[in-house]
Amino acid sequence: MHLTAPATDRGTRPTGIRDTDGMAVASFILGLLGLLVLNIFLGPIAIVLASLALVRGTTRRGRAWLGLTLGVADLLVLLAFMQADSSVSWGF
Repeated sequence: MHLTAPATDRGTRPTGIRDTDGMAVASFILGLLGLLVLNIFLGPIAIVLASLALVRGTTRRGRAWLGLTLGVADLLVLLAFMQADSSVSWGF
């Protein structure tokens, strides 16, 4: 049985960890952006990306948790505005 080292990007970190770090950052950015526009789409995407990053062991756990929190906040903001004006969408 032959064991090999994990694939690395430029010899620094395994590419899987690099991918999960990207997911954590993307979830944070999408969650933040979702507070302003398209929160019905961006909120769930931020939640999924943050969850995947946390499960796969990202080194940017804080960003992933912020992305998860902002994704949930996106949906809560949408729900609050939907209750306020009795519609499925909201605007400025």
